[in-house]
Amino acid sequence: MSSIHGFAVQAPGDNLLEVENLRVSFATEHGVAKVLDGVNLTIRPGEIMGLVGESGCGKTTLANAILGILANNARREAGSIRFAGEDLLTMPRWQAESEIRGRSITFIPQDPFGSFNPLFPIRTQTMEVMKWKSPRRAARDGRGIAGFFSRYPRARRSADAAAVLQMLRTVQISKPEEAFGKLPHEFSGGQRQRLMIALALLPQPELIIADEPTTALDATIQAQILKLLKRLAKERGVSVLFTTHDLGTAYEICDRITVLYAGQEVETAPVDDFFQRPHHPYTVRLLESLPHPGRELREIGGEIPALVDPPAGCRFHPRCFRATEECLSDRPAVTPLGGGHQVRCYHPITGASRL
Repeated sequence: MSSIHGFAVQAPGDNLLEVENLRVSFATEHGVAKVLDGVNLTIRPGEIMGLVGESGCGKTTLANAILGILANNARREAGSIRFAGEDLLTMPRWQAESEIRGRSITFIPQDPFGSFNPLFPIRTQTMEVMKWKSPRRAARDGRGIAGFFSRYPRARRSADAAAVLQMLRTVQISKPEEAFGKLPHEFSGGQRQRLMIALALLPQPELIIADEPTTALDATIQAQILKLLKRLAKERGVSVLFTTHDLGTAYEICDRITVLYAGQEVETAPVDDFFQRPHHPYTVRLLESLPHPGRELREIGGEIPALVDPPAGCRFHPRCFRATEECLSDRPAVTPLGGGHQVRCYHPITGASRL
């Protein structure tokens, strides 16, 4: 065991992040929505894990639960989120704020423009982040209200500014000294996302959560950003949770993929197995809905269930072409398939039975 930011870190080979049986609901005007229903997820050190599924499946809620930024109407009903051996859900709030959020776990948003204050130059906003989240700042320095008004030591500020400029070069922002003084609107969408990657890497995190970070970009810029993020994450040994509804994007960047459907994880596999040997009927239909030369598109059929009153058992069973009585009442247990591939299905599809 080693120590990072004052808490224990798992030995190499252990999971960096373990989400176990996580259940999160939201109070709405229509009733209680069961948005996450017993979700399980692991991320290894240095691994890029893709979290894929249709809109509304719970990807962003899971990411927010890990970050500790769920909405006020959210309620955790069960489960744990263990990061480097520590349960984030039972950790004191001050510790999560000072040692985890924005330091050991950082975030790349979907909309980089909305994450910047349009009135202040990049220098001001970046250095404000570094004042509190710099790796050169002791995690527990200035805890509490006194810490909010604490000084920014000149020597550390100078070192942090140099680190920021170097990181801007690393993420391929041209003329970083000049860029430092610009306002957010003076950058293109791709440049703003590069700035977000820089901000996520500057605290030297162990895990980055990237919530559909290339959705708003055109295809050419998207490919550049994916290549950059993957290269920098691998060079620094940083784990990434990459949420996306775009399977092509997941193929480009991820080591493993977990599929969410209506708040339940249904299959996890190494990226090659996921695309070549899917076993859950939902995964198979999801892949068949992608454009492919010489193959007719095949819709999944049916509708995503309402989460206020979701179906019992496997939530995919109302749309599943292989569902039986047991699928309607009890959620399937995990079936290991070897090589890190696992599925939750009573009737997984094999090569011989694939339709």
